[in-house]
Amino acid sequence: MQELMTGVVAIAIGVGGVIALFWALNAAVERLPKHWETRLKPWVFIGPALAVVGLYLIFPALDTFRRSFLGANSEKFVGLQNYEYLVTEPAIRTAIWNNVLWIVFVPTMAVIIGLAVAVLADKLSERWEKISKSMIFLPMAISFVGASTIWGFVYAWRPPGTPQIGVLNAIWTAFGGQPVTWLQNQAINDFALMAIMVWLQAGFAMVLLSAAIKNVPTETIEAARIDGATEMQIFWRVTVPQIKSTIVVVATTILILVLKVFDIVYVMTDGNYGTDVIANRFITE
Repeated sequence: MQELMTGVVAIAIGVGGVIALFWALNAAVERLPKHWETRLKPWVFIGPALAVVGLYLIFPALDTFRRSFLGANSEKFVGLQNYEYLVTEPAIRTAIWNNVLWIVFVPTMAVIIGLAVAVLADKLSERWEKISKSMIFLPMAISFVGASTIWGFVYAWRPPGTPQIGVLNAIWTAFGGQPVTWLQNQAINDFALMAIMVWLQAGFAMVLLSAAIKNVPTETIEAARIDGATEMQIFWRVTVPQIKSTIVVVATTILILVLKVFDIVYVMTDGNYGTDVIANRFITE
């Protein structure tokens, strides 16, 4: 109960403080001559935000850059040794390469799958369209850690001759194959982890792209059909060009999320077996 009251009081003071700050600044500016009031009033509202960004983002970034030329204890100047380590240490290079793979693969596949589902679901009846979209979007409600735990059972491995509790290995061995260590096999483990993120983000892509497709003017589609265009030609030459801006927004949003990937790798492999990423190196370095 005490923690709850502390939180409520902190929020009240924070919100009240911001309101009081803007009221005081606005009152001060309104006392100035009209010429100065017009010029300064916009800065009354964006000034505090810029100050916070400068204090908590720009200054730490500049200070981090300065410290990159210092030793581990941030006292002795070491020049470019840290940058040399960055490009010569195999573990760092692996993490950077894995991040590049994530950046290329995840947004691309999430957009492709989301777009495919949006197009196909649009051709279903209203009831089945809602059901199919809900099923695809549902994983968005799951945290990265929760999703990793779920997929841990999908990729689970047991020795040959024992019951396979992993979904993939159960299916694979049912067709006569040998159990595969999906997360230890360096040829496929990165993509196995990326599949989790794609599964989580495909629903997000589907929702936005579906809305964009529904806003494509039907006149342009009907005109293309009258001209003899096939459904595939209509999709690529009429629909896609008109939703291109939405595709870019969706891909960019997912890419920003992928740049911060950490939870999935940490939970599933802890960066072992060649799956390390830059965020995980922040802990292990």
